Amino acid sequence: MGFGPLQPARIVFSDGEPPYAPDFDDIYHARAGALEQAQHVFLRGNRLPERWQRQPRFTILETGFGLGNNFLAAWQAWRDAPARSERLEFISIEKHPPRREDLARAHAAAPDALRPLAEALLAAWPPLTPDLHTLAFDAGRVRLRLVFADIADALPELIAQVDAFFLDGFAPARNPAMWDRHRLRQLARLAAPGATAATWSVARELRDGLSSAGFVVERAPGFGGKRDMTIGRFAPRHPASPPPGRRASSALQVAVIGAGLAGGGVARALAAEGLSVAVFEADAAPAQQTSGNPAGLFHGIVHRDDGPHARWLRAAALRMQQLLAPLIADGQVRGAFGLLRGERDGDAAAMQALLDEDAWPAEWVRIARANGAPAWFYPGGGWAAPVDLVAHWLATPGIALQLGMRIERLQRAGDQWQLLGSDDRIIATVDAVVLANAADATRLLGDPGWPLESVRGQLSIVRGAPADLLPQPVADGGYALQLPDGRVLCGATSQAGDDDPRVRAADHDDNLATLQRLSGWTAPDDCWIEGRVGWRLQTQDRLPLLGPVPIEHASSPLPNQARLIERRPGLYVATAYGSRGLTHAALAGEVLAAWITGAPMPVPARLLDAVDCARYLARLSRTSA
Repeated sequence: MGFGPLQPARIVFSDGEPPYAPDFDDIYHARAGALEQAQHVFLRGNRLPERWQRQPRFTILETGFGLGNNFLAAWQAWRDAPARSERLEFISIEKHPPRREDLARAHAAAPDALRPLAEALLAAWPPLTPDLHTLAFDAGRVRLRLVFADIADALPELIAQVDAFFLDGFAPARNPAMWDRHRLRQLARLAAPGATAATWSVARELRDGLSSAGFVVERAPGFGGKRDMTIGRFAPRHPASPPPGRRASSALQVAVIGAGLAGGGVARALAAEGLSVAVFEADAAPAQQTSGNPAGLFHGIVHRDDGPHARWLRAAALRMQQLLAPLIADGQVRGAFGLLRGERDGDAAAMQALLDEDAWPAEWVRIARANGAPAWFYPGGGWAAPVDLVAHWLATPGIALQLGMRIERLQRAGDQWQLLGSDDRIIATVDAVVLANAADATRLLGDPGWPLESVRGQLSIVRGAPADLLPQPVADGGYALQLPDGRVLCGATSQAGDDDPRVRAADHDDNLATLQRLSGWTAPDDCWIEGRVGWRLQTQDRLPLLGPVPIEHASSPLPNQARLIERRPGLYVATAYGSRGLTHAALAGEVLAAWITGAPMPVPARLLDAVDCARYLARLSRTSA
């Protein structure tokens, strides 16, 4: 079950008046000024900017994004602070987010100091899908996590250690769900030691909710004609600890084994968090194996029940789109946007009904035609060259690349891990290890009991196609895409348990049949064809394996939730990306980096459970109970 469907905000603009929400019969900010209110109530009420001084990370959670004024004010204050935190994390929940054009109108007259920030927010504004969206600013040192969901659904799904709460929203009398005392009790799970809270409201329900969550509540001078406001300081009697599967580490030096899409994505995300990363690759160059294909596709899917698979792929594709857009635009990564996904036996009317029912925005997905049949068109999906992307990621400062270095085994040495080579020589000693080396991860782990399958795939590369055969990639069970030089990639075959490395003529025939089905073009007998064979590691549920490796028999019986299962300290896995490596790589890497460092998790808790490598042990426990 996801957060949707999502309904954007209805906003009325009037000259000289704050923007008005007719659905709540309330204005978006005090008439005395949005920026002034944000500074007085939320910044000073949480003793900012002094509290974030010299901190490695400072996290704010806001319970109503509105038009983004509080975020912009906090970002500006962070920029102006002479001794600010190294990173500012801002999480904001919004059930009815503004459309891009309304956001632009709301900030059209922003103060000079705030205008560049408002323009950057507008440029990064995501499609209005019911997800947790990550927007990065100031070279990634400021991150806005937008949770487009009802607060009742969103709060239980957040994984973060919050230093300051901005409790905002329409008035309690008009929007009581935002201020419900039972809901506010959930802040205790998210609050870091010494966390503070501030709001312009002094409603009894609010104050009781904060008190029951462990906050010491006080009144403070109000703003904009209000005599008082509420501030709070987190001082619980019995602080809660995170479950075993959600604990962060204190690692500073991390080894990543594997330099393909999985390893590159993890290494980039870890280095962005300030960790020292060494990447070890057995091959003589990065991005070999299936990551060495000339191109790969990235896109989400539309599914009626919008289950974990669809939600993960949507979130992953949106994140990949964000990261690839500037790289493709300036030529660092070869690729293009726009992708068609065919629906076999598709019915355009049924597809449109699904779009309407789930309120999917056209900038995320709409209906088009592929070779005369109805298809989903993803404007932000597309193709990219994995070799280019991995090279860019591995060039991130803080990453050291060791090529031609095969790791034979791992051993624990006190609180660290040692990586050993073929002669049992210690190659490196690190705080944590991430196995991002596909099927080879199981060699280093032993048999972890995961239901894995290695699938052989052969793609075909065809010359001689019309120059405009495929304006954008087309996919269904197979795919076809045309590179800028006119060559066409098509395929790929899918053969489980097949370890034949040879390029086979029969597989070329299958791929040419796929090309004909998707494009309507029949390749002539004398077309020039080459092929490439690789193996994809995949799970039964087609979701990746991520996270700290479980201790299988840490307790008996095993817990029936993945988050409750004990883990092997400092040992992580990022594997089984299957045929969706390019789609998974960025988000999966950021999820793993958050798992290791304790940064706010970029996906909801239920999605984290869905990709957690301990999920199969938890399922086994449930089925045997």
